[in-house]
Amino acid sequence: QLQLVESGGGLVQPGGSLRLSCAASGRPLDLYSSTWFRQVPGKEREAVSCINNGGDVRNYADTVRGRFIISRDDAKNTLYLQMNSLKPDDAGVYYCAVGPRPLGTNCPPQTDMAYWGKGTLVSVSS
Repeated sequence: QLQLVESGGGLVQPGGSLRLSCAASGRPLDLYSSTWFRQVPGKEREAVSCINNGGDVRNYADTVRGRFIISRDDAKNTLYLQMNSLKPDDAGVYYCAVGPRPLGTNCPPQTDMAYWGKGTLVSVSS
């Protein structure tokens, strides 16, 4: 079994930055493709960014490309999402998830994910 625990969420002003972490235990993250999802009330979870098991392929949603950076530290078995120039529309609960399938052109849908964390809340407001 793989356990995922997110951290790093909080309240930030527009234009600010946050770095989310997703600590994994039980299995190495580099066995999986990893994805950050965001969910806001009344909407489905949407993929924000993903990284393949090799760590050399990264995809981003159009809304965050150029502002967010996904990375992974295999020595720490931890996934990260650096979020810069945050906007109010970036707010939501962020979840990390992993799945066994390789990445395609876009990030995988939530139905492809095998393991999920419980999420961390990001609020962007002045």
